[in-house]
Amino acid sequence: MTHLVLGAGPIGTTLALRLAERGDHVRLMTRSGSGPDHRAIDRVVGDATDSEAVERAARGAEAIHHCIHATAYRAHAWRRELPAAERLVLRAAEREGVVVTFPESLYGLDAAPQPFTETSARTPGSAKGAVRVDLLAAREAAPVRTVSVAASDYFGPFARTTAHAGERMIVPLLRGRTVRPLGSADQPHSFTYLPDLAEAMIRAAEDPHCSGLLFAPTGPACTQRELVARYAAAAGVPVPRIRPIPGAAIRALGLIQRDMRELAEMLHQWERPFVMDSSATEALLGLKPTDLDTAVETTIAWWRDQQR
Repeated sequence: MTHLVLGAGPIGTTLALRLAERGDHVRLMTRSGSGPDHRAIDRVVGDATDSEAVERAARGAEAIHHCIHATAYRAHAWRRELPAAERLVLRAAEREGVVVTFPESLYGLDAAPQPFTETSARTPGSAKGAVRVDLLAAREAAPVRTVSVAASDYFGPFARTTAHAGERMIVPLLRGRTVRPLGSADQPHSFTYLPDLAEAMIRAAEDPHCSGLLFAPTGPACTQRELVARYAAAAGVPVPRIRPIPGAAIRALGLIQRDMRELAEMLHQWERPFVMDSSATEALLGLKPTDLDTAVETTIAWWRDQQR
């Protein structure tokens, strides 16, 4: 198959490599032509907000994976940029008659009762979550098959600054410094292994019966303190000191700093339990989440390579 992947962030990169390594041809489009080196990956330059560029890249593709991000972590930027970009990719998919998969977050469900499931009421607890709900509705109303695969906070190779369990947690740990997670270090929180999200998107694209909202295979929830301890064991280093950043401090900074205000809006996900149940999608796709110890060891090995 030929797959078009839009965006080479952590999700797009993981997805493109997974497809290439199993023998598929990947067309990876970014503004700069960046992305991983692989003989089965053709990196092309194009802007996902340019209709001609998207339609040109989509020609001959049998599936499209829309993995772009907004230019800022702000609700107004999401509202301004994301619906328009998704309309373009849906139009291109309709022209080609192919499926579109989208990685999705739990933002649109996070005020619903837990554990979150694929059928949870779409009740966002933030302005950013409200944007996600509208995006889901527009995809499901499109005249092509779409699949949105929701993950909780992800970790794994390529998950750097955009992941709470990535650089902010692992780099201090490897350097013997204090780890400063958000919210509480002792509330149960679901973490999705990035390759499991990519595999679910691939399987869902291949299954003509899959559509709507699915969940990436995600193991049992753990606390941030437990995850740090697992990372330390995998790295062969002492468990570092853990000092969460107080929510009150982030909210206070949010009064004068826009980025802190946007972060403060999502603190409820870290100060209280945040748990998803992906068992329905696992049964549908025939997938299971990667064992946590295996996922953690692979993640730490990748970070060790990056440091070298």
